[in-house]
Amino acid sequence: MPYYVRDFIKNRGAVPHEGFFKKFKENGVDFFTARGYISFQISKHINAQFGHDRFFIGNGYRSMILSDFSAPYLFLKFNTRVGRFKYTNLFTQMKADARGKLGGSPSGKDYPVKYVVLHHLSINVAKNFNFGLFESIAYGREDSTGSNHFDINYLNPIIFYRAIEQQNGSQDNVMIGGDFRWNIAGKFSLYGQFVLDEFKLNEIKAGDGWWANKYAFQLGGKYINVFNVSNLDLLLEYNYARPYIYSHTSVYGNSHIYTNFGNYLQEISHPLGANFNEVIAEVRYQPFSKFTFTLRGIFADKGEDDTDTNWGGNIFKDNQTKEQVYGNVTGQGVSTSLALIDFTTTFHLKHNAFFDAKFIYRKKDSDDDARDQQTNFINFAFRWNINQRLHDF
Repeated sequence: MPYYVRDFIKNRGAVPHEGFFKKFKENGVDFFTARGYISFQISKHINAQFGHDRFFIGNGYRSMILSDFSAPYLFLKFNTRVGRFKYTNLFTQMKADARGKLGGSPSGKDYPVKYVVLHHLSINVAKNFNFGLFESIAYGREDSTGSNHFDINYLNPIIFYRAIEQQNGSQDNVMIGGDFRWNIAGKFSLYGQFVLDEFKLNEIKAGDGWWANKYAFQLGGKYINVFNVSNLDLLLEYNYARPYIYSHTSVYGNSHIYTNFGNYLQEISHPLGANFNEVIAEVRYQPFSKFTFTLRGIFADKGEDDTDTNWGGNIFKDNQTKEQVYGNVTGQGVSTSLALIDFTTTFHLKHNAFFDAKFIYRKKDSDDDARDQQTNFINFAFRWNINQRLHDF
């Protein structure tokens, strides 16, 4: 792994995209990648899936709703299609901790489980315009014996989760929002997402930087066959997340580890967590059927947290430890800038078999000089029936 990924593993106690792992020799890691599910058609309109995998919701390079950055997890998914409508119900069981990093898994015991459930309704408003609404909730129900269970109230496939969550005592973490995709002239596509974790209208109007005005959004565009050059595609995307979004406050004990939007010590939305601005630009060109060239640039400004401070960048910290109630701005904390360039050449050997040659340049500049990093990484990979391993954070 590149140094910054090894640094992530050391500090986080998790391998990006993976679950349980063991150390291998000096700097390596050893792990399983286990993903699979069964799919069956219940009726003409309803499909069900059950298994162990991860998901991505959205049309961009990143997702602010649900991404495939974290480890796979147990899930039950229903897709209902009726005319212009597509309705998705996703019920998952995830891990609230690993190796006791968050204080939730004592030595010799199973890693504590948590649950994330999601509704997503998308509508083809027009032939070239799709609009979606979603709600998701993260929660856990650990009792005095350390056992946890799924709340059957959240099996309801239709009712708003917020109504259930409040009726349960408002101890869980709910997010709502929407997304859209607009295809233009067969060559252009505009897309976006908006995620709302918590807000008060009066506090927004006051403009005092109240800590709990928590939201994130994405806006991006794609240009296909640029200047009529076949298989030359461009992408430009902007992502923004306020401090403290995706995290939560402990109602009892360290219950925030069950109600943040993380799994196995990894974010299930954007890999940068919260408290950041990000721009992504990508050029993808396939001059021949067997060769694809991809050049991607990722540029971000993020406010990081120290060990003993909580400025809202780390979604795994308890919101009760926040530094201030008012005066919060995006990028607060330890100011950090990130630049990552990824150039990849892919050769398609045969069906589902690929050879990749990759070069990554990554530079991280921080107000804390000890966090500065610069990486030049060359990687060659042969893969068969598997996606590229990305180090894009």
